[in-house]
Amino acid sequence: MDSIKRICLWSGPRNISTALMYSFAQRGDTKVFDEPLYAYYLKHHPEAHKYHPGTNAILKSMENDGDKVVDMMLKNGEKPVLFFKHMTHHLLGLNRDFMKKTINIILTRDPKDMLPSFDKVIRNPTIDDVGYALHVELLNYFKANNIPFAVLDSKKVLINPKATLQKLCDFADISFDDKMLSWPQHQRPEDGVWAKYWYANVHKSNGFMKHKVKDEPFPKHLNALLKECQQYYNALIKFSL
Repeated sequence: MDSIKRICLWSGPRNISTALMYSFAQRGDTKVFDEPLYAYYLKHHPEAHKYHPGTNAILKSMENDGDKVVDMMLKNGEKPVLFFKHMTHHLLGLNRDFMKKTINIILTRDPKDMLPSFDKVIRNPTIDDVGYALHVELLNYFKANNIPFAVLDSKKVLINPKATLQKLCDFADISFDDKMLSWPQHQRPEDGVWAKYWYANVHKSNGFMKHKVKDEPFPKHLNALLKECQQYYNALIKFSL
């Protein structure tokens, strides 16, 4: 392999993954990619295309072949650091051997904070939609195959962005850059065509928002899913930076 650092962020939805993509985009040595496996996921998942907003536009705007996406990731050499923002559930049945050649970071968030936010866009989500079980499955894959990985907790990033990003950069063996802490208040050209459905808060921001304890009642119809997600989140958080 070449010397390029290929960072794969394996996130669930509503986990500040877009803010992290914007953060890395401020580095002069880095090119970012927004969910390159999204079209592959929508094409091959039996149901997701029915309820994900903007499905047709996504399928038309991106490579639908997952193997070709992985090939692009491993062969792209545009910048010394390549940052691929992924949703873990987009993997579906892809061969995961390529992860032995990438820097792998699992991004998680307390489901008490995440689930109500996700439910506002996609109502009544399932465990397969929100990523927690798949994150633990991925963690176990990394451990079984001796693949280094880090777990990043969204809450820690929001409470202390600089310290947490410094730890992340140390793990990726790249230097920390203070430019990662802020960005211009506008859309980025790398945004996927789905940005209008999901990225409103990031587009209004110029840096990581301060962590706030949610004061609105947790939706009762999500209680069963919260209980299911919590066990996976507790397993993940043990490995957080």
